[in-house]
Amino acid sequence: MNNPEFMQIAQMSKEEARKLIEQLRWPNGAVCPHCGSNKAYTITPKEGSSTRPGLYKCKECTKQFTVTVGTIFEGSRIPLNKWLMAIYLMCASKKGISAHQLHRQLKITYKSAWFMCHRIRYAMTQEPMFSKIRGTVEADETYIGGKERNKHLNKRTKNAQGRSAKSKVPVAVLVERAGRVRAKKVADVSGKTLKGHIRKHVDKSARIVTDEWLAYQGLDKEFAGHDTVDHGRKEYVRGDVYTNTAESWIALLKRGVIGTFHHVSEQHLDRYVDEFAFRWDNRIKADGERFVEAVKSVEGKRLIYKELK
Repeated sequence: MNNPEFMQIAQMSKEEARKLIEQLRWPNGAVCPHCGSNKAYTITPKEGSSTRPGLYKCKECTKQFTVTVGTIFEGSRIPLNKWLMAIYLMCASKKGISAHQLHRQLKITYKSAWFMCHRIRYAMTQEPMFSKIRGTVEADETYIGGKERNKHLNKRTKNAQGRSAKSKVPVAVLVERAGRVRAKKVADVSGKTLKGHIRKHVDKSARIVTDEWLAYQGLDKEFAGHDTVDHGRKEYVRGDVYTNTAESWIALLKRGVIGTFHHVSEQHLDRYVDEFAFRWDNRIKADGERFVEAVKSVEGKRLIYKELK
């Protein structure tokens, strides 16, 4: 990538990368991740000592810490400048970047790149206590996964009778017009499941727009309005009634899964969904601004390898 911002990050030393993370995480000075106190001081390495740069000690709880404690960087032996390069590439790539590409570009092992990507996606996770979306909200659903007939025989999903069964995973999508997206892997596309997803993430004052799927019936009784387009009759737009925005987000996700990742397991699907949602929610911002938002979101997001397997 020849982007000047990326080249600037790529040329950073480990020390410069650490200072940048400190600046973004602690704009008003170091804060102890153990007790929350802002009364901390730097431990200056003495000549010949093993004290690492960037080490702090809290005056309240007397514990030592660095800027990586309590973040996705904690416990990683990968240099922080390579972490920042990976975050920038994931923020700037519209359809994502594969772990194999990062493995080659950052000169780290594929296993390390794979784990790094998942930790960055975890930092991008949609917050559980975010505000509900409002205005005109488009609701749609999609399926992620390959066709059974294209899989190797020993990898095909079988039902109780030993016959091939569908293994695609449904994802429910809610998009606020000119705003945010709320998407999540769901168990099924029944009315109970899809309406539950809408109730959880959409304000009651919102107007819902969907296709003709029967599971959405009755939303007009719970929200300010509910309009539908009948895709079965080749109706895609009627005035301002359409689900094209939601379908655009779904198309981005699918192009990423098919063209970049090639395969996404059901176990990790939600993290990939969150990655695409993060980029969508910050789509108006420049790549550098999106990068800053991602670095700021690393706090309180620690993920260890055994949780992924």
